[in-house]
Amino acid sequence: MQILSRLFKSKTVKNSVLSVMACLPLTVSAKTILVVGDSLSAGYGINPEQGWVQLLQKRLDQQYPKQHKVVNASVSGETTSGALARLPKLLQSYKPEIVVIELGGNDALRGQPPQMIQKNLAQLVQQSQKSKAKVLLFGMKIPPNYGTAYSQAFENNYKVVSQQYKVKLLPFFMQGIAGHKNLMQNDQIHPNAKAQSILLENAYPYIKGAL
Repeated sequence: MQILSRLFKSKTVKNSVLSVMACLPLTVSAKTILVVGDSLSAGYGINPEQGWVQLLQKRLDQQYPKQHKVVNASVSGETTSGALARLPKLLQSYKPEIVVIELGGNDALRGQPPQMIQKNLAQLVQQSQKSKAKVLLFGMKIPPNYGTAYSQAFENNYKVVSQQYKVKLLPFFMQGIAGHKNLMQNDQIHPNAKAQSILLENAYPYIKGAL
């Protein structure tokens, strides 16, 4: 025992142990985050570098240097049906560990049946989970002029899908922005550059939790 004690006190052994510890992997493994959204995530009407998805990559680079990659597969005007057609190739190409689904607003603005929107959202989640990805669902709301019944049915879709497939739900992605004219573009539909940091703050706790 005395021999072992002397051995572990030696400088050579200490240096060897430190060298082995330095080679151990970090506790947070590198992950690919796939964002599948519409104009809110595509950065419509602003410089793409100002968009919340780009701000997300910058924050991750600061907190987890050279670890996580964000792939922005968002398209302005995208619907749940359009994303459903694109998703298999995206999953195959990028093999993401995390999929962020930010969709449904354009479906509602076009008056699509809530049941169809819910079905498409469910299939988007299912396909992502089948590829072993963790899913985050970002909820949306629509203007009151669509009627209370339609608005409630649309908003309830996100809750139903999140509960059914046990995925984390951000109830309202535009929280703190919608209704504030100074944070919206002239069309009063799309958030401006100043609003992007708020979108990031809304999203980031969910993304960090998934990491």
